[in-house]
Order: sequence, then C-alpha cells, then structure tokens
Amino acid sequence: MAPPLRKDADEHDETGTRGPSRRSLLAGVAAFGALGAAGCSRVPTAAAGVEGGDLLDRLKAQGVARLGIAGEVPFGYIDTNGELTGEAPELAKVIFKRLGVERVQPVPTEFGSLIPGLGSQQFDVVSAGMYINPERCEQVIFSDPDYQMKDAFIVRKGNPKGLRDYADIVEKKAKFATGTGYAEIGYAVEAGYKESDILIVPDQVAGLNAVEAGRADVFAGTALTVREVVKKSAKAEATEPFAPLVDGKPHVDGGGFAFRPTETRLRDAFNAELRKLKESGELFRILGPFGFTRDEMTDMTAKELCRG
Repeated sequence: MAPPLRKDADEHDETGTRGPSRRSLLAGVAAFGALGAAGCSRVPTAAAGVEGGDLLDRLKAQGVARLGIAGEVPFGYIDTNGELTGEAPELAKVIFKRLGVERVQPVPTEFGSLIPGLGSQQFDVVSAGMYINPERCEQVIFSDPDYQMKDAFIVRKGNPKGLRDYADIVEKKAKFATGTGYAEIGYAVEAGYKESDILIVPDQVAGLNAVEAGRADVFAGTALTVREVVKKSAKAEATEPFAPLVDGKPHVDGGGFAFRPTETRLRDAFNAELRKLKESGELFRILGPFGFTRDEMTDMTAKELCRG
C-alpha cells in the first residue's frame, strides 16, 4: 500500500459500490471456507530448470486458478448470493480464460494474510486490488496496475472544518480516523499527525459511523470507497479526491495482482492480456460497474510503483 504501515494497507482496501455489510461478507467467507480449503492442496514450487516457473502450464492442465481475496467491496468479495465478484476477480475471470484457464476459485482470507498465503501456496494469485509499493515488491511480483487511486475524506455535511488534505487535519487539530492497516495511516503521520492519536476502525463503514456520531471529524480512505459509502448518508459527504504527499511529492497509488516471485511467465502472460484490455477499452467496461471512473484508469507500470 512507503510511509509507516503502508505495507499493510490496501485499500484499498475498503467498500466501493454499495454492497453487503461486513457481517454478510464474513458470512460469505465462512460459506466458502470449505471450498477454499478443498482447493488448497499444496502444489510444488516452480519446477527445477523451468525458467520463469511452470504454474501457468499447471493451471491450464487443472482448469482452475485459485484467487486469494480479502472480502473487501469492491475489490474482491463474496456477494449476498454467495458468488465471487469484485473488480479484481471479474478481471481475473476474463484474463485467465484468455490464458486457457477455464475458471477461478476464491480462497477468502484476511487482507494481512494475502501475501503470506501466496507464499505458502494457499492460492495461486492475490486478486484483491492490492496497492503496489516498494515493501510489497520485495516479497512478491506484481502485474501492472489495473487502476490508480487518490485519497478522499468522509466529513460531516458541509465540511464544517474545511478538511481537504492531511495538512488541514494537522493544522486544524481534527479528530482523524482511518482503517486497520490502511496506507492513509502513513500519509497522515508523514503530514505530522501523531500516530497514537489516530482512531483506527475496521473499515469504511465503521469510519462513516464514526463521523456521523461525532467520534471523528474525518475518515480517510480511497476516493472510490469513500464516495460510494456516503451515497445514502444524510449526515456525511465525501471530499474531492487528492494525492497525498510522500517525501514532499504528490503520490498516486495503483493496485494490481500479486504472484510468487518464481512465476514470471504467468505474470508476463497476465500482463500481456491486461495490456490488450486497456488498449481496447474493455478494462474500463469490466471495472466501471464497481464504481471506477475513467480518471482511475492508468498506464502506470508495476516497475514505477515498485520504485516508490
């Protein structure tokens, strides 16, 4: 998600299009637990002597790719009908089919367990819209990002404190909230906010509740999830998206798919299909229903984001 704690953030890690509650998401995870476990038999690492790994060949033979998801709307989750969906899984379905892998299977886990789970081969790829950053690039290899994202705030209607970026929060001594492990923690700390004063809540829905109840003046998250979660609120609104400062420079995050470092053949094949979808405009048609705008489409590369 290279500020402190950024390595655990995603969030992207939040809600986009109005979807099931956290409780129903957890229920979905439970419902699919047996399925995930059944498909989690360990597979060998890249065969010795196979440059770039042989996972793509094995997935074609098996006919299924296991996707690590974190139960997070709109990035990757089980909907109220028990179906796998979200921007990343829907994109994965298209790309893996083009690669000769007929279907995908969800393996739900906590967001913080995605990279460890990938390393221990509980699933084949992380399909959770994960932010690409230098810390994560030391552990996994990423596809190029399929979206880019700025931050935004949830504030009370009318934005009475005039909070438009992290500097405003510090200057006006606002009560600041964000989600567990979010990149926004690091951005606020870099702006001068004391980390121990940050109200940490589970997700953007809890953040909205905190602002509506007056327990926080502002909640920070991704522009996508913030604008979607406030749609039905009579007490709160979203601010305009902005790029947080990292090392004094505006920074825009990008999210993509994570692969084991040995599997460069699979990553490269995935990237080739992703480029075709970008060029044809089909990528936006896949992501648009989940609340993404054309401004959130990107030509950034994983290499750029891994440099920080």
